[in-house]
Amino acid sequence: MAAIQAQIQALLTAAAAAGSTETGSNMKPHMKVAKPAIFNREAEKVGGFIIACRLFLKMKLRRATVEEQVQWVLSYVQGGLADVWKENIMEELEAGEVEYESAEEFLTSLRKEFGGGEEELVKVGELRKLEQRGRTMEEFVQEFKRAARESGYEGRPLVEEFKRGMNRGIRRKLMEVENLPASIEQWYRRAMALDRNWRESRREEERLRKKEVGEGAPKQK
Repeated sequence: MAAIQAQIQALLTAAAAAGSTETGSNMKPHMKVAKPAIFNREAEKVGGFIIACRLFLKMKLRRATVEEQVQWVLSYVQGGLADVWKENIMEELEAGEVEYESAEEFLTSLRKEFGGGEEELVKVGELRKLEQRGRTMEEFVQEFKRAARESGYEGRPLVEEFKRGMNRGIRRKLMEVENLPASIEQWYRRAMALDRNWRESRREEERLRKKEVGEGAPKQK
C-alpha cells in the first residue's frame, strides 16, 4: 500500500502543477477549478463530493489514467470509517483484485458505499421542505431539481411535490389552464413563464403608479 500512497502524493503534486497548464479543448490555460472538500463518509455530502470530483477530473485530469484518477479521488476520502474503506480499496488495487474501467465506475461504487438509502432519505426530506416563498421561480426550480436528483421521486409524485412548494397564486393559475402540463419539465417551463410575467406586470404597475403620482403632484412656481 505504501507504493500506492506514494503514487497518490506524486499525483497530487502533478495535479497542482497541472492546475495552470492542463486544459481541455475550450479551456483557458490558467482557468481555476475548485477541488473537492475532504469527504468523511457523511451520506448527505456524497453527492456534492462526487460532482466536485467529476468536474475536476474532467477539466484538469482528463489525460490521467483511470488508476491515477481513482487514486486522486481517494486522496480526498479521509476520516473514520472512510479511511478504513480507502485502505481496503488501495490494497485491492495494489493486489490487482479490483480494476475500474473508468473513474465514473469508481465514483458509482463510492456513492453506493456511502450514500445508500440514507442519502435518498436526506434528499426526500429536503425536497418535502422546499417552498418558493420570496424566490423567483427560476431560483426555486434550480433548488428543486437539485433536491429531486437523488430523492428517488419521479413522475406524478415529483409533480405533486413541485406543485406543493410553489407559491399559491402561480399554482392556482397553472391549475386553471385547459391543458395541464404533462411532464415535470413542462411544469418547470410554464411555472417560470408565469412567474416572469407576473413579476414584469408588477414592475409595470409600479412604474405607472410612480408616473401617476409624479404627474398629480402640484407644480412648483
